[in-house]
Amino acid sequence: MKILVVEDERDLRETICASLQKEKFVVESAADFHSAFDKINDYDYDCILLDIMLPGGSGLDLLRELKRLRRSDSVLIISAKDSLDDKVDGLELGADDYLTKPFHLAELNARVKSLIRRRQHNGDVNVILGNLTLFPDKRQAEVDGSLLQLNRKEFDLLYYFVVNPNRVINKMSLAESVWGDNIDQADSLDFIYSQVKNLRKKLKQAGATVELKAVYGFGYKLSEV
Repeated sequence: MKILVVEDERDLRETICASLQKEKFVVESAADFHSAFDKINDYDYDCILLDIMLPGGSGLDLLRELKRLRRSDSVLIISAKDSLDDKVDGLELGADDYLTKPFHLAELNARVKSLIRRRQHNGDVNVILGNLTLFPDKRQAEVDGSLLQLNRKEFDLLYYFVVNPNRVINKMSLAESVWGDNIDQADSLDFIYSQVKNLRKKLKQAGATVELKAVYGFGYKLSEV
């Protein structure tokens, strides 16, 4: 699950990112309007934490851009401006929630998790495809009720496949879903190949009714058998 933190105050931005990373999210950040604008045009996110007052522009204009792009990223406004007009404007432009600074990190994390569940699973905690069930909050997967032993990256990849069923996904998109914009920190494409190979083997051995297929020249696709 990938999150974008748009916040110009450095210490707060780094604190939020560190807290979300402890919750096992893939986290990217932007410190100004223009870098945030580029990111939302280039990548999809499960949730965007958005400050209204930014160097170079307004967070409300970023909401307008998301609306123009017809994106479904969940948006949580985080702002020191506690006026009713700001809240109404943000919510009318498509924001899902509003949190006023200062706030407790525990509350922020809880709201982020709630928004992600609401967006991707219609409020359900579990994600089901065939006889495969994923528990995002616990980062666990089961096949017919039996626990599937996965490392962290394997779970991240499987989650990305399950919420994008029957869609051909290229290796770079998979790498971005696992590392965000820090993919240069690893030999990502070779690593993706080995992780997908292991994941395919584990699903088959567990008797999963979903199959992870390689689509030659394009990437991979997860489908029910």
